[in-house]
Amino acid sequence: MSIADRVTAEPQTVPAGLLVQDAVAAVGAKAATSSGATERELRLDMFRGLALWLIFTDHVSPDVLTWFTIRSYGFCDAAEIFIFISGYTAAIVYGRAMFKFGFIVAAARILKRVWQIYAAHILLFTIYVGGITFLAEQAHNPFYIEEMGLTNFVKQPAATIAEALVLRFCPLNMDVLPLYIVLMLSLPMVLWLMKRQADLALALSVLLYFLTWKFNLYLAAYPKGFWAFNPFAWQMLFVLGVWCALGGARRISSFLSSQAALWIAAGYLLAAFALTMTWYFPSLENSLPQWLEHWIYPIDKTDLDILRFAHFLALAIIAVRFVPKDWSGLKSRILRPMILCGQFSLQIYCLGVFLSFLGYFVLIETSAGTVSHILVGIAGILIMCAVATLFSWYKRNADKNAKLAPVSASGHSGPNF
Repeated sequence: MSIADRVTAEPQTVPAGLLVQDAVAAVGAKAATSSGATERELRLDMFRGLALWLIFTDHVSPDVLTWFTIRSYGFCDAAEIFIFISGYTAAIVYGRAMFKFGFIVAAARILKRVWQIYAAHILLFTIYVGGITFLAEQAHNPFYIEEMGLTNFVKQPAATIAEALVLRFCPLNMDVLPLYIVLMLSLPMVLWLMKRQADLALALSVLLYFLTWKFNLYLAAYPKGFWAFNPFAWQMLFVLGVWCALGGARRISSFLSSQAALWIAAGYLLAAFALTMTWYFPSLENSLPQWLEHWIYPIDKTDLDILRFAHFLALAIIAVRFVPKDWSGLKSRILRPMILCGQFSLQIYCLGVFLSFLGYFVLIETSAGTVSHILVGIAGILIMCAVATLFSWYKRNADKNAKLAPVSASGHSGPNF
């Protein structure tokens, strides 16, 4: 197989639970094989699907349905789940290519994926902006233009489109994919260093995180301000996912499964819950010592506040403890829609962003009550599940057709649709 073939070939399915050996030993590690070698790590798909549902819910009804999401009961939200799992799964897929074929092949495959994410982002931008401006015009309500951050687009469309193409301009709720693009661009170097010194790579990531806070590092946005998700800070969560996938989680598994970790995580989640209740019940606010308020606030999402990071870690410890990778529920029909959404995360994320605005528009225009908010939220999630099911059906049939396709004289199968 040539270098070009290796680059353009689809990434192989990685065995469930397969972790590349420690960075130093992984250079010559052999691919593990087992009877379940074609199975996916369904936990990752399930939690990523859950994150997509939560992101949609937070966006479609920020005042009502957020009571059903994690961000109302702690410091972090679904964005942390999505970015960590993205790093973990990227390490499994492209780390395998790095260790087996080398840096150039892995980097080329990663860049191909970056291009796909970028194309999806631009397509979403086009549909999203077009939909918002059309509905705002039809409703004769400029509120939607202002609310979605499109005022500058209406005034200077050419300049704004140019800035959007270089990821400096994003409407409201479209900030995750630009972050993901930048993080994926850094992945080749992260994997290269992980291959040699995994702990050093993680340490450098943590150092960059603290330098970001110390020296106020950020990427500028258009027409003013900075990115809603600072890549210099959020990279720590992404790199942590990579480190865990490439053996880090195995090395600390004894701590993660210990009673001490469980009690620390549970205690932190309870403390965070108690503190968030003071946001909704003013009578409780006076119960906080003033020094504690000064130390805690503001809890910055843009720069991934350490309290948000710690809250995610606590959630992860609890999730790993009570949802083992061989949990029978992962094969249940009830969780199948959520898992399918996680397996087609890029497509479902883009769909969820657009549906969230459509739902928000309907709720505002109809002055909807609580029941309508719930029905719109459920309808959006059902549409996401239906589309994910359609993608899954298409992929199964495409794979069957690919196996039946005649082999050409060059040795390659028929065209990939």
